[in-house]
Amino acid sequence: MVIDSHEHVILPTENQIELMDQSKIDKAILFTTTPHPEQSHSLQELKQQISMLSSVLNGDINAKEKKRLYENNIKDLTTAMKYYPDRFLGFGNIPLGMTPFDIELWIDKQICRNHLMGLGEFTPSTIAQIQQIGDIMKIVCSNRIYPLWIHTFLPVTKEMIFSLVDLCKKFPTVPIIFGHLGGTNWMELIELAKTVPNIYLDLSAQFTSIATKMALLELPERCLFSSDAPYGDPFLYRQMIEYLSPSKTITNLVLGENIMELLTKLNLL
Repeated sequence: MVIDSHEHVILPTENQIELMDQSKIDKAILFTTTPHPEQSHSLQELKQQISMLSSVLNGDINAKEKKRLYENNIKDLTTAMKYYPDRFLGFGNIPLGMTPFDIELWIDKQICRNHLMGLGEFTPSTIAQIQQIGDIMKIVCSNRIYPLWIHTFLPVTKEMIFSLVDLCKKFPTVPIIFGHLGGTNWMELIELAKTVPNIYLDLSAQFTSIATKMALLELPERCLFSSDAPYGDPFLYRQMIEYLSPSKTITNLVLGENIMELLTKLNLL
């Protein structure tokens, strides 16, 4: 089974299904989205969509508005899952900076009751927000274990990646998926991940194919195929893994078996 382990909600959903069918993807793990770049037909339209996301990440909306936005985004995600239950799984985001009580309440209401499989995408921009992710990991560690998916390209720095790795060591039962293979810090991340078994490597948004090649060679059992659609094309990212993979066995691991094993091990499937 081929599983794209990271796609954002694309509207209308029928277009997302068509994209998956063209790429021969059996299932996709959906993540929430604020902008919809797939609806852009020019650079100017794309910039307008991305500015919506920047407003959220930069804290231009208050906490109450952010919670409402995240709730609506999760509704869009779960609606797609409802109509295509055989094609979609889901991860749900959590606003950073909440109290431990509110985090537990959010996980129960938005994640558990909606039958989602994980938490994220988190996009930290400061060390303080890394520490807030640590608060979530602490709660997850003490309750039901969910994997966390964390964006590690810009604005995440090398120092912030090191801080995330320290959190992985502190909470070894919580799987952390490092999105985009650490961006420009991919070499350091691969080396660190070899010694920290709860780190998983997302292979989307790579700016150089050698990063993907090295990840497949060094840690094939913890690499996850994903496209980050609509920002990336599932067909092209699948082709890259198939072309660079050292063996058919590793190809099968990365294209679906690794993420299935992870979710099954956590009793999420």
